[in-house]
Amino acid sequence: MKTSTLVLIIIGALVLIIGGCGCGQYNGLVTADQGVKTAWSNVETNYQRRTDLYSSIVKTVSASANFEKSTLTAVIDARSKATSVRVDVNDTASLARFQAAQAQLQGSFSRLMAVSESYPDLKTTKAFQDFQTDIGGTENRISIARRDYNTAVQDYNLKVKRFPGSIFASMFGYHEKAFYKADEGAEKNPDIKFDIK
Repeated sequence: MKTSTLVLIIIGALVLIIGGCGCGQYNGLVTADQGVKTAWSNVETNYQRRTDLYSSIVKTVSASANFEKSTLTAVIDARSKATSVRVDVNDTASLARFQAAQAQLQGSFSRLMAVSESYPDLKTTKAFQDFQTDIGGTENRISIARRDYNTAVQDYNLKVKRFPGSIFASMFGYHEKAFYKADEGAEKNPDIKFDIK
């Protein structure tokens, strides 16, 4: 066998090996990227469920004619802001804006719930009682969805950063994605005060 034929066979074999490895790496990156997008959609779905629940209870609360309208308005405004933020899982800044809007909504809603304690007629309505049950389950779903998203991001980021995947990731334009982080100050214990007299 001639040397030139042997060289061509070796080059052809290397091209096939590298091409096969590249295809496998690319398909793995595409699969991991879709996993992150799916996990993020699940996060958004659960936040949407919470927003829908908040809308229901806002309607129930607003039907109570004597309820403090400024607190109710703050919740409605925060809900509007929270639903207007769109997230691109490739953009860390959009994820941070989303988290801030959700934190603002949750904070204003917590104030609404605290104020509602002063309205015994409201607390006895079936819609209000159902809401209190549903919101606990929804918050748990949100927590699980955020954890699942972070797991998908971890799997994806490992594919992007490990060798030889890192070579193919940069060739195909795949970059690290941001994790869902805890709200600022979440690591501190809440200051709970009871006014028992």
